[in-house]
Amino acid sequence: MSPDRGRRSDDRPDLAPRIEHALLDPHRGREAVLACCEEARHFGFAAVCLASRWVAIARERLPLEGPVRLVSVVGFPFGAVPTAIKRAEAEAAAAAGADELDVVPDFGALADGDGNAVLDDLAAITDLGLPVKVIVESGRLEPSALSLLVEVSVDAGARFLKTGSGFGPKVTPAEVTRLRELARGRAAIKAAGGIADLEQAYALLEAGAGRLGTSRGVALMEALRHPPSP
Repeated sequence: MSPDRGRRSDDRPDLAPRIEHALLDPHRGREAVLACCEEARHFGFAAVCLASRWVAIARERLPLEGPVRLVSVVGFPFGAVPTAIKRAEAEAAAAAGADELDVVPDFGALADGDGNAVLDDLAAITDLGLPVKVIVESGRLEPSALSLLVEVSVDAGARFLKTGSGFGPKVTPAEVTRLRELARGRAAIKAAGGIADLEQAYALLEAGAGRLGTSRGVALMEALRHPPSP
């Protein structure tokens, strides 16, 4: 099936290849997962982002080495489980065919200022060799805690910093800008959280996000194809 990317005639970047099509609602089942994969293939999205239990099912629809990446969350959404449990979940996701991992860090250790514990927790996942995005909840953390988490994430080998789980506040361009400043080119940025319209999506890209995590990817594509009348 050929991608339907909904290209614009202006100079804004192509949106579809920046979108990670998320399905993280725990009340959705197999058919929704398969539909999510087909939508990602149809529109040419960068990836689908799913709970680890659905990775094997999604891999059946998304060819290995294909254009759509398969992303599994780990320790989602709170990160409040022992490192050994996160590691086991990450191993299971990798074995089932995940291409990338979006990991929730140990926010409890972060609250205690224990950067070494946060580092060890993340390193147990990055050690598997798959690209890791660390979910930093940038809209909720105090500046000092966010700065520490960014440093620890980079030290652990994270490829991306993800603004949030999607269950917190709506992500803003200012958050993306701040993460870029803290990362200093050492990690890319994935924006996630309440991305519901085109203007917000493009504002996040212009602020420096490399990926957009959203469950509204199809709606964004439809808005591109059928813009409102002036």
